[in-house]
Order: sequence, then C-alpha cells, then structure tokens
Amino acid sequence: MNRTIILGATGFGLIAVCYGFARFAFGLFLPAIADDFALSSTLAGIISAGSFLGFCLAIVLAAWLTERIGPRRVAVAAGAAGAIGMIGIAASAAPAWLAAFVILAGSSTGLASPALAAAVTSMVPAARQDATNTFINAGTSAGVALSGPVAALTGAEWRLAYAGFAGAAILMAWATLKVLAGAAAQPAGRAPLLPPLTPDLKRLAAAAGLSGAASTVVWSFGADLLAANLDWSGRQVGMLWTVMGCAGVVGAMAGSLIARFGMRAVHLVFHIALGLAVAAVALDGAPPWLVFTGGGVFGAAYLMLTGVYLVWGISALPERPATGVTVAFLALAVGQTLGAMAFGFVMQRVSADVAVASFAALALVAGWMRRRAD
Repeated sequence: MNRTIILGATGFGLIAVCYGFARFAFGLFLPAIADDFALSSTLAGIISAGSFLGFCLAIVLAAWLTERIGPRRVAVAAGAAGAIGMIGIAASAAPAWLAAFVILAGSSTGLASPALAAAVTSMVPAARQDATNTFINAGTSAGVALSGPVAALTGAEWRLAYAGFAGAAILMAWATLKVLAGAAAQPAGRAPLLPPLTPDLKRLAAAAGLSGAASTVVWSFGADLLAANLDWSGRQVGMLWTVMGCAGVVGAMAGSLIARFGMRAVHLVFHIALGLAVAAVALDGAPPWLVFTGGGVFGAAYLMLTGVYLVWGISALPERPATGVTVAFLALAVGQTLGAMAFGFVMQRVSADVAVASFAALALVAGWMRRRAD
C-alpha cells in the first residue's frame, strides 16, 4: 500500500484518540464528573483548562524534541501520554488527581501534532503534504464522533468510557511505532525552542488565540450548558458530539479549499460560521433543532480552522514545519486555556448568556485577521 496513505491513516487515528478522546471528550463527560466530585462551575472550568494547559506545556517541547530525536519517538510518546492520562482519569479518587491526569492526557495532543507534521514533511512528496496534513488533522472529527455514542452507552459510567479510550490510545501508539519507522529527524542546529515572532507569526498567534477562546464554550462547557438550558442528559449531548464529529470531516478539505479560494477567504467565512455556531449551541432558549444544526456547523468550522492554522504555521516557517505548527496550535490552546477559566468566571459572576455572546463575538474578531501576504 502507498506509504502516504498508510501514514495518513495512522496519523488520522492517533489524532482521533489524542484530540477526540484524551482532550475534547472531557467536556462531554463533565456534567457526570462534576456531579461525582461536586465541582463548582469555576473549579470545573479550571480543571477543563488543565487539558489545554497540558497541550501548551507539551507542544512547546514537542517541536524541539522532534527536531532532535525524530518524529517517531515523539508521536509514540503522544499515544503513551494519552493512554496513561486517561487511565488516571478513570481511576481518580479526588479532584486534585483528576486535574493532574487531565493535564497529562491533554499533553498527548501537544506532542502529536508537531511530530506528525514533521513526519509528513519527511515521508510525503511536497505536492501532497498540505492535503495529507489536513486529512490527519481531521482525525479529531472521528474521535469526537465516536465519543458521542460511547457517552450515550455508558451514561454516568464515565470511568468505564475512559478505560476504553485508554485502550484505543495504546493501540494507536503501537501502530505509530511501526508506521513512522521511516520518518527522520530534521535537526535545527542551535535554533531556539520557539522562533522570533515575525509579523506573520504574531497575526497567526492572535487569530488562533481568539479562535481557541471562542471554541472553548462548546468544548469545555457545551454539555453543562445544554443540561441547564434543555435538561439534556448524556445521551442527547452524546448525539450532538457525534453530529459535531461527523461534520468535522469537512476539515480534511482545508488544504483543497485554501488552494482554490485562498486562505483569507476560508479563514473569514469559517470564523463567521464558528461564532454563529457557538451562539446557536450554547445560548439559552435555542430549540433542539437549532442546537444540532449549530453543532454540525461548529464541528465543520472548528476542524476547518485548525486545518487553516496548520497550513499557515507550516508556510510561515517552511524550514521548521514542526515549530510552525507549534506556534499555531500553542496560540490556539492558550486561548482555550485562558478562555475556559474566564468563561467559567463570567458565567458564575454574571450570566451564562452574557458569557456565550461575548465569546462568540471573539470568533468574529479573529476572522478579520489575516496573513501579511494575503
């Protein structure tokens, strides 16, 4: 079988378990977890932010490690971190342990993305790299889509769900070990851990940070808000997550859409869609049909935008692709980390609807930012 296809499929699967299970599924199970541990909205927001914090800590090191020991070891470490973190979540007996293992599980995503981008650069012909990268990135959609039925089947038994997720992470770590054997390190000499922030990288970081903050409304608090607004149980929220994940497959087309319409147009249109989707899903009073429609739009927009940032980051630092991805996804995660804490605070001190409307507006601001060359 073609090596590009095998790498794409393996990377897709690793991203599915790291992003879909180890990171974003936490928001899906948050109502049940919060009930078990009697968490306040503020504390739930802080623990949710731990997943994004783990991503931030890991992705800063991931590019540096990838350039020195190669993408294979770093990608395998991503699968291992996800597995150990999710086993720990399943076994946690106190909020402090839960928070620690949420951070570890979240770190798997920070390790995975730069390593896989470097593997694609090493193993895939240049003409197919953007398409392969955005296909791998869309693995998040599969993980999110699968976590929905799991939540519906397990109900309040979130520990059982996380044990199953950990098994999937172990399987993908083993597959990654086998498939990435041909991925070579691309030494960066004495290059710094993070590069100097050029005007293009500053614009990328600002846009991705605002986008991340807007998206955390759904990823971290969507299940909690829907339980309050529509009295939804884990079954209905699981169905919404499945819709979001299935729609997110659109993100695999990011490379093709950028090539046809340009990055500026794709970036703007899908940020408008993201802002509207956040409002449709999370504002009180929205009927179920609008919530499901908004969920589908959210999944498609979010995965499309992460694909845009992936391509933007690589194009900004073509000689250091793993580091370019690090800048893009680190900014996204910083926005999600700070956004989760800020959203929980505003929701508790003011109101949920004010918090939702404010964070949806951040997506519209992010959409108007663009590359210097566009």
